[in-house]
Amino acid sequence: MAGIGVKLNNIFEKKSILANFIGAAYSTVITVAPMFVVIIDILFMGYVLGFDEVSYMERELFSCTVLYTFIFSLLAVSPFCAVLSKYVQDAIYEERYQDILPCFYLGLAMNLGLGCLASVPFCIWEYFVGGIKIHYVFTGFCTFLSLVMVLYSMIYLSICKDYQRISVYFLLGMATAFLMSLGLRFWCQWSIGFSMLFALMTGFFLTAALEFATIKRYFRQNSNRYKPVLQYFTKWWQLVAANFLYILGLYIHNFVFWTSDMRMVLVKSFVCNQPYDMATCIALFTNISATILFIARVEMHFHEKYKAYSEAVIGGKGVDIENAKRRMFRQLASELMALARVQFIISVVVYLACTVMLPQLGFAGLIMRIYPTLAAGYFILFLMYAAILFLYYFNDLAGALMTACSFCAVTFAGSMIAVHLPDIWYGVGLIAGAFTGWTVSYLRIRWVERHLASHVFCRGDLLKRENVPEPSGKVYDKYALPQEQQ
Repeated sequence: MAGIGVKLNNIFEKKSILANFIGAAYSTVITVAPMFVVIIDILFMGYVLGFDEVSYMERELFSCTVLYTFIFSLLAVSPFCAVLSKYVQDAIYEERYQDILPCFYLGLAMNLGLGCLASVPFCIWEYFVGGIKIHYVFTGFCTFLSLVMVLYSMIYLSICKDYQRISVYFLLGMATAFLMSLGLRFWCQWSIGFSMLFALMTGFFLTAALEFATIKRYFRQNSNRYKPVLQYFTKWWQLVAANFLYILGLYIHNFVFWTSDMRMVLVKSFVCNQPYDMATCIALFTNISATILFIARVEMHFHEKYKAYSEAVIGGKGVDIENAKRRMFRQLASELMALARVQFIISVVVYLACTVMLPQLGFAGLIMRIYPTLAAGYFILFLMYAAILFLYYFNDLAGALMTACSFCAVTFAGSMIAVHLPDIWYGVGLIAGAFTGWTVSYLRIRWVERHLASHVFCRGDLLKRENVPEPSGKVYDKYALPQEQQ
């Protein structure tokens, strides 16, 4: 998200209440606004169309379809977004703008291919075994692919620093979805659940189409060079693995509880755990402000120190480089501590509000008993993610991979144990995994600090690497004639 710091500094430098409010709103728009727009649109559609009055079967079928669409679309995009983002950034830095469209087309084909490979067997099972009507199955399949395209295209608009346009496209797409749901329900007399699903699919597809048109407008030349894109997957495989394992770790504890005795199996296809999934959602929103705080503070403060260190490396003296390094890591530690302090206060306030208000809205009993440990786990998790992004800053892909791998593995193992514990301790698997990942990332950052000089100055090659046969080691033959030596 580099580049928004200038905008935020321009807003906050006025030092007024209105400026602080505008800065907070801007940070929200560029981070979590698209997600909130989708959630609010679904809730609003359900309220206007009377979703609560439909049968339990129809209501749960729609809910599970949307749940699977969001979770598995994120998993489908996760192996590609980080490495393709790296490729596009390198192409922009080297002014190879004609290579961006091949990257976009190839990445989109790979994303859709992986999405179809995972979803088509499930849809076939849902139709033949679950007995769901073919038009509902196909609409759910198209909703999934449309969201995959939306999430994938967001990568390129984010690199172009067009964050506001992303939020506007989501707003237009969801507004269209809402209006279409009204027409399908009251004019075409479709069922409420199918009207909402078809409208949501249309909204996602419109958002993806708008993003695609914007990308085509930014990058018009096409070099048709696809091989370098594929080579990035082998060169930067750690990016692929780290990002996928982090996203998998976000949901792997849910997958474990989907296998417990509390699970619900719908139409012999969808598996979920309603109390645990709802508690997870509430815990996630309790700590979601950490993302906003991290973007606002890091891009405003740490990025300047990082830029100063980079400039010192390019043309500064040794003492200047060392001083810039110390200032940069002091700022890094300060940002992590500030993020933990502020987010702790926000999480406590939101937690107290949830425990008081949610029981009055029907969220009580088992959900609220599971919620506290999950809220603590997500608090640590967002701190861990901030540390991972700092490792990305220093190009320490090995450290990021170790962090994501330890987080995912410990979360899985801890959740397998937590299934057999009392319900108040169901979230200890996430706490253990997030704390382990945070510990690994923190120790790795300290390691980078101690070895930053060798990391910066001792990497690279004096000679160009080539894959050719090794030359002969013989350089001189003392028994050869002078003519032969020549």
